[in-house]
Amino acid sequence: MYFPNFNPVLLSLGPLEIRWYGIMYVLGFFLSVWWMFYLQKKGKLHIQKEQIWDFTFYCMVGVLIGARLFMIFWQPSVYLFKPWNLLKIWEGGMSFHGGFVGIVVAGWWYCKKHKLNFWTMADILSVPMILALALGRIANFINAELIGRVTNVSWCIDHSQNQYVANLPSGCRHPSTLYAAAKRFAVFGWLLFLTFRNTFKPGFIFWNFVFFEGLGRFIVDFYREDVLYVGLSIGQWFSVIMVIISIIVFLKYYRKDCQKMRKT
Repeated sequence: MYFPNFNPVLLSLGPLEIRWYGIMYVLGFFLSVWWMFYLQKKGKLHIQKEQIWDFTFYCMVGVLIGARLFMIFWQPSVYLFKPWNLLKIWEGGMSFHGGFVGIVVAGWWYCKKHKLNFWTMADILSVPMILALALGRIANFINAELIGRVTNVSWCIDHSQNQYVANLPSGCRHPSTLYAAAKRFAVFGWLLFLTFRNTFKPGFIFWNFVFFEGLGRFIVDFYREDVLYVGLSIGQWFSVIMVIISIIVFLKYYRKDCQKMRKT
C-alpha cells in the first residue's frame, strides 16, 4: 500500500530547518537528563545536579562524533576520501554503532575524570538511550529512509510516491524501520524491568542492552534493503561482534546475575 507522505522537515524558519530526526536526538538528551534526575530523587543515583547535565552533554557529543565517523564504513567514497563531509551533519547520515562507540568512550572519559563508577552510569543511561533509539527509527520511517526489502506481505509499504523525498525505489517493502522501533521498545521494557526488579552487579543492565540490541539488529536487518558483504550487511557484522562480546562478558563476569534472573 502507498503510505501518506510525511515531510522530513517539521518546521522551516528561513534557511533553518527543524527535522524530525534532529528532534529525536534532542528528545533523547532530555529523556536522559530526566531519567537521571528521577533516579537521583529515588536514591539510586548519587551524583550532583551539575554532573548530570555535564555527563549527558559529554555523551551527546560522543554520540554525534562517533555516529558521523562510522559513516566512513557505510559510504567510504563520500567520507573516507572527502573527510570534510563528516562535518555536514545537516545532510544526514548517522551510524548507530558509531554513536554507541562514541557514547561509551565519552561516558568512560567523564567517569574516569570525575571518579564515578562507569558501569553504574552505563546501566542508568542504557534505559533512556534505547528509548531514544526507538524514537529515532520512527523518525527514519517518517523520512522514508533505510527502506525494507521488497515483499508481498499485507502490511508492506510503498514510499515511492512520497513527494518530499526524491529517488525512492518503487515496490511494496517491509517497514523495516518500524520493526526496528518495535524491537527497541521491547528492549526498553526489558531494561526498565531489570532496573526495578532486582539488584545486579554494575554493568549487567548495560550488557543486556548490548546483547539484545545487537541480536535484534542482526535479525531485523534481514528485512532491510542494504549492501551485503559475505551474506550480511555491515550493520549485521557489527551486531555480531556486539552479541559475541556480550556473551563472553556474561559468562566471565555475570554468571550469578544470570542465575538470579532464572530464579525470578
